[in-house]
Amino acid sequence: MPGDAGSGPKQGRRGRRPAGEDTRGLILDAARAEFAERGFDATSMRGVARRAGVDPALVRHYFDSKADLLAAGLVPGGVDPRVVVGAVAAGPRDAVGEQLVRLVLSVWDTPDGRARLRAVLSGALSADPAAAVFVDYLRRTVFGSLAAGLEAPDADLRVGLVASQVVGLLVTRLVIGLEPLASLPADGVVALVGPTLQHYLTGDLAVVAPEEQNSPHGE
Repeated sequence: MPGDAGSGPKQGRRGRRPAGEDTRGLILDAARAEFAERGFDATSMRGVARRAGVDPALVRHYFDSKADLLAAGLVPGGVDPRVVVGAVAAGPRDAVGEQLVRLVLSVWDTPDGRARLRAVLSGALSADPAAAVFVDYLRRTVFGSLAAGLEAPDADLRVGLVASQVVGLLVTRLVIGLEPLASLPADGVVALVGPTLQHYLTGDLAVVAPEEQNSPHGE
């Protein structure tokens, strides 16, 4: 088992892992436990290393930041959403919204996916910024290929809206279990949420410029 959070320094530091052992996986397991117990702000890379029984430098070898560590811990093992999103982005433009919802559900609406989300995002309604970190991860890493394919000046805004919608769906359906959304069949979720994502990606956002909002005449 990974090192107990309450273990002393001598118990927690075990030196280098044997060759072939999934050190990255051990670090992710420890990170998920730390985030679930302490929240994002109170978790440290050093604390994760201590819990995993590895040197802190090894944690930074695999993960550049605490945010990257959290995001990686939310993705089920063996799944790379970036690869699947790339295939969706290369498909028909008028179907990308529904395909994205199907992708999200196929990755996280599973026993393993739900467990990972609940372990880390259970404090999403508090001041813990874990959900915001996850939104940023989806925006930058997972949906980055979508932004490149949109070829629009407001592509970053569109992808940000998609990421925020996706996290809201995951939290309400899989973490909070808000009914009847939590029990709605996947096809129903796709039919309801897909058009919203499609609009965010390809529709007219009709964004009002800040200077227009501040105009006393609304002009």
